[in-house]
Amino acid sequence: MTAIIILALVALFIGLRLYSVLGERTGHEQPILKPADPEQADTRVEQRHTHAAPAAPVPGEADELAYLPTAGPGVRSLLAADPSFDVARFLEGSKAAYRMILESFWKGDLDAMRPYVDGHVYDAFAGAVAQRDKEGLILDNRLVAIDQAVIASAEMERTVALVTVRFEADIAAITRNADGEVVAGSMSDAVQTRDRWTFRRDTASRDPNWILVETDEEE
Repeated sequence: MTAIIILALVALFIGLRLYSVLGERTGHEQPILKPADPEQADTRVEQRHTHAAPAAPVPGEADELAYLPTAGPGVRSLLAADPSFDVARFLEGSKAAYRMILESFWKGDLDAMRPYVDGHVYDAFAGAVAQRDKEGLILDNRLVAIDQAVIASAEMERTVALVTVRFEADIAAITRNADGEVVAGSMSDAVQTRDRWTFRRDTASRDPNWILVETDEEE
Protein backbone atom coordinates (compact mmCIF):
# COMPACT_ATOMS: atom_id res chain seq x y z
CA MET A 1 0.00 0.00 0.00
CA THR A 2 2.83 2.38 0.91
CA ALA A 3 4.54 1.70 -2.43
CA ILE A 4 1.31 2.48 -4.32
CA ILE A 5 0.92 5.79 -2.47
CA ILE A 6 4.54 6.73 -3.22
CA LEU A 7 4.09 5.91 -6.93
CA ALA A 8 0.90 7.96 -7.02
CA LEU A 9 2.66 10.93 -5.45
CA VAL A 10 5.54 10.61 -7.94
CA ALA A 11 3.07 10.52 -10.86
CA LEU A 12 1.25 13.56 -9.49
CA PHE A 13 4.53 15.46 -9.09
CA ILE A 14 5.58 14.66 -12.70
CA GLY A 15 2.14 15.67 -13.98
CA LEU A 16 2.32 19.02 -12.20
CA ARG A 17 5.82 19.67 -13.57
CA LEU A 18 4.68 18.93 -17.15
CA TYR A 19 1.68 21.24 -16.75
CA SER A 20 3.87 24.03 -15.38
CA VAL A 21 6.13 23.80 -18.44
CA LEU A 22 3.58 23.16 -21.23
CA GLY A 23 0.86 25.34 -19.79
CA GLU A 24 2.78 28.63 -19.85
CA ARG A 25 3.88 30.82 -22.75
CA THR A 26 7.63 30.96 -23.24
CA GLY A 27 7.67 34.03 -25.48
CA HIS A 28 8.77 31.97 -28.51
CA GLU A 29 5.44 30.93 -29.97
CA GLN A 30 5.06 31.51 -33.72
CA PRO A 31 2.36 34.12 -34.46
CA ILE A 32 -0.29 32.90 -36.93
CA LEU A 33 -1.03 35.00 -39.99
CA LYS A 34 -4.75 35.82 -40.09
CA PRO A 35 -6.74 37.53 -42.87
CA ALA A 36 -8.57 40.80 -42.44
CA ASP A 37 -12.32 41.23 -42.60
CA PRO A 38 -12.96 43.14 -45.87
CA GLU A 39 -16.08 44.76 -44.40
CA GLN A 40 -14.28 46.39 -41.49
CA ALA A 41 -12.61 49.76 -41.93
CA ASP A 42 -10.53 49.34 -38.77
CA THR A 43 -8.67 46.35 -40.18
CA ARG A 44 -6.04 44.92 -37.88
CA VAL A 45 -2.41 44.85 -39.08
CA GLU A 46 -0.36 41.66 -39.03
CA GLN A 47 3.14 41.77 -37.56
CA ARG A 48 5.63 39.65 -39.51
CA HIS A 49 8.78 38.73 -37.54
CA THR A 50 11.95 38.25 -39.55
CA HIS A 51 14.20 36.65 -36.90
CA ALA A 52 15.59 33.16 -37.44
CA ALA A 53 13.70 31.96 -34.37
CA PRO A 54 9.97 32.76 -33.98
CA ALA A 55 9.28 35.71 -31.69
CA ALA A 56 6.35 36.36 -29.39
CA PRO A 57 3.51 38.47 -30.84
CA VAL A 58 3.69 42.14 -29.90
CA PRO A 59 0.37 43.45 -28.58
CA GLY A 60 -1.25 46.57 -29.96
CA GLU A 61 -1.28 47.92 -33.49
CA ALA A 62 1.44 45.54 -34.64
CA ASP A 63 -1.05 42.69 -34.16
CA GLU A 64 -3.66 44.22 -36.44
CA LEU A 65 -4.62 42.20 -39.48
CA ALA A 66 -3.46 43.51 -42.81
CA TYR A 67 -4.81 41.49 -45.75
CA LEU A 68 -8.08 40.25 -47.18
CA PRO A 69 -8.81 36.49 -47.02
CA THR A 70 -8.33 36.12 -50.80
CA ALA A 71 -4.84 37.60 -50.49
CA GLY A 72 -3.71 35.01 -47.93
CA PRO A 73 -2.12 32.48 -50.34
CA GLY A 74 -0.26 35.23 -52.16
CA VAL A 75 1.03 36.74 -48.92
CA ARG A 76 2.29 33.33 -47.80
CA SER A 77 4.02 32.80 -51.16
CA LEU A 78 5.70 36.19 -50.83
CA LEU A 79 6.86 35.37 -47.29
CA ALA A 80 8.27 32.05 -48.53
CA ALA A 81 10.18 33.81 -51.31
CA ASP A 82 11.36 36.68 -49.11
CA PRO A 83 11.49 35.87 -45.37
CA SER A 84 12.54 39.46 -44.65
CA PHE A 85 9.20 40.79 -45.88
CA ASP A 86 7.37 42.55 -43.06
CA VAL A 87 3.64 43.04 -43.66
CA ALA A 88 3.17 45.90 -41.21
CA ARG A 89 6.29 47.73 -42.41
CA PHE A 90 5.21 47.30 -46.04
CA LEU A 91 1.81 48.84 -45.33
CA GLU A 92 3.38 51.78 -43.53
CA GLY A 93 5.64 52.31 -46.54
CA SER A 94 2.72 52.02 -48.96
CA LYS A 95 0.79 54.69 -47.05
CA ALA A 96 3.81 57.01 -47.15
CA ALA A 97 4.13 56.39 -50.91
CA TYR A 98 0.41 57.00 -51.42
CA ARG A 99 0.62 60.38 -49.69
CA MET A 100 3.90 61.45 -51.32
CA ILE A 101 2.88 60.51 -54.87
CA LEU A 102 -0.56 62.13 -54.63
CA GLU A 103 0.85 65.33 -53.17
CA SER A 104 3.57 65.43 -55.84
CA PHE A 105 0.94 64.99 -58.56
CA TRP A 106 -1.27 67.72 -57.13
CA LYS A 107 1.68 70.11 -57.01
CA GLY A 108 2.90 69.06 -60.46
CA ASP A 109 6.25 67.99 -58.96
CA LEU A 110 6.91 65.05 -61.27
CA ASP A 111 10.60 64.75 -60.36
CA ALA A 112 9.71 63.89 -56.74
CA MET A 113 7.63 60.88 -57.74
CA ARG A 114 9.72 59.62 -60.65
CA PRO A 115 11.96 57.19 -58.67
CA TYR A 116 8.93 55.50 -57.12
CA VAL A 117 6.67 54.86 -60.12
CA ASP A 118 6.93 52.69 -63.22
CA GLY A 119 7.41 54.35 -66.61
CA HIS A 120 3.83 54.08 -67.87
CA VAL A 121 2.45 55.28 -64.52
CA TYR A 122 4.78 58.28 -64.67
CA ASP A 123 3.63 59.04 -68.23
CA ALA A 124 -0.02 58.96 -67.13
CA PHE A 125 0.65 61.39 -64.28
CA ALA A 126 2.78 63.62 -66.52
CA GLY A 127 0.05 63.70 -69.18
CA ALA A 128 -2.56 64.73 -66.61
CA VAL A 129 -0.29 67.50 -65.28
CA ALA A 130 0.40 68.76 -68.83
CA GLN A 131 -3.32 68.87 -69.63
CA ARG A 132 -4.02 70.68 -66.37
CA ASP A 133 -1.34 73.27 -67.14
CA LYS A 134 -2.72 73.72 -70.64
CA GLU A 135 -6.15 74.51 -69.22
CA GLY A 136 -4.65 76.87 -66.65
CA LEU A 137 -5.97 74.86 -63.70
CA ILE A 138 -4.34 74.47 -60.30
CA LEU A 139 -5.15 71.69 -57.81
CA ASP A 140 -5.38 72.75 -54.19
CA ASN A 141 -5.98 69.30 -52.71
CA ARG A 142 -5.25 68.00 -49.23
CA LEU A 143 -5.05 64.42 -48.00
CA VAL A 144 -6.95 64.67 -44.72
CA ALA A 145 -6.50 61.08 -43.54
CA ILE A 146 -5.84 57.53 -44.71
CA ASP A 147 -8.61 55.61 -42.99
CA GLN A 148 -7.52 52.18 -44.16
CA ALA A 149 -4.72 50.45 -46.02
CA VAL A 150 -5.11 46.71 -46.54
CA ILE A 151 -3.50 44.19 -48.90
CA ALA A 152 -6.22 43.26 -51.39
CA SER A 153 -4.13 40.79 -53.40
CA ALA A 154 -0.60 39.45 -53.65
CA GLU A 155 1.14 37.18 -56.13
CA MET A 156 4.55 35.97 -57.16
CA GLU A 157 5.66 35.88 -60.81
CA ARG A 158 8.86 33.87 -60.44
CA THR A 159 10.96 36.19 -58.26
CA VAL A 160 8.79 39.27 -58.81
CA ALA A 161 6.25 40.15 -56.13
CA LEU A 162 3.11 42.11 -56.96
CA VAL A 163 1.07 43.46 -54.06
CA THR A 164 -2.13 45.46 -54.44
CA VAL A 165 -3.13 47.72 -51.56
CA ARG A 166 -6.65 49.05 -51.14
CA PHE A 167 -6.65 52.56 -49.68
CA GLU A 168 -9.60 54.35 -48.18
CA ALA A 169 -8.83 58.04 -47.68
CA ASP A 170 -10.50 61.38 -47.05
CA ILE A 171 -9.42 64.04 -49.53
CA ALA A 172 -10.39 67.70 -49.55
CA ALA A 173 -10.16 68.92 -53.14
CA ILE A 174 -10.32 72.32 -54.81
CA THR A 175 -9.59 73.23 -58.42
CA ARG A 176 -8.65 76.84 -59.12
CA ASN A 177 -8.23 78.74 -62.37
CA ALA A 178 -5.21 80.83 -63.31
CA ASP A 179 -6.64 83.77 -61.34
CA GLY A 180 -6.91 81.66 -58.19
CA GLU A 181 -10.70 81.45 -58.31
CA VAL A 182 -12.34 78.23 -57.16
CA VAL A 183 -13.99 76.44 -60.09
CA ALA A 184 -14.66 73.09 -58.38
CA GLY A 185 -14.54 71.39 -55.00
CA SER A 186 -14.53 72.52 -51.39
CA MET A 187 -11.91 72.46 -48.65
CA SER A 188 -14.64 72.19 -46.01
CA ASP A 189 -16.09 68.96 -47.40
CA ALA A 190 -13.66 66.04 -47.64
CA VAL A 191 -14.62 63.23 -50.01
CA GLN A 192 -13.89 59.59 -49.24
CA THR A 193 -11.94 57.90 -52.02
CA ARG A 194 -11.13 54.22 -52.57
CA ASP A 195 -8.04 53.41 -54.60
CA ARG A 196 -6.20 50.20 -55.45
CA TRP A 197 -2.49 50.66 -56.05
CA THR A 198 -0.24 47.81 -57.14
CA PHE A 199 3.41 47.76 -56.12
CA ARG A 200 6.16 45.56 -57.58
CA ARG A 201 9.52 44.37 -56.32
CA ASP A 202 12.01 41.74 -57.49
CA THR A 203 12.72 39.66 -54.38
CA ALA A 204 15.99 38.47 -55.94
CA SER A 205 17.27 42.04 -56.05
CA ARG A 206 19.15 43.74 -53.22
CA ASP A 207 17.10 46.88 -53.87
CA PRO A 208 14.47 46.95 -51.09
CA ASN A 209 12.29 49.56 -52.81
CA TRP A 210 8.82 48.87 -54.21
CA ILE A 211 7.67 50.56 -57.42
CA LEU A 212 4.11 51.67 -58.16
CA VAL A 213 3.03 49.90 -61.37
CA GLU A 214 -0.74 50.39 -61.49
CA THR A 215 -3.45 52.64 -60.06
CA ASP A 216 -7.19 52.04 -60.06
CA GLU A 217 -10.09 53.89 -58.47
CA GLU A 218 -12.98 51.91 -56.99
CA GLU A 219 -16.51 53.04 -57.77
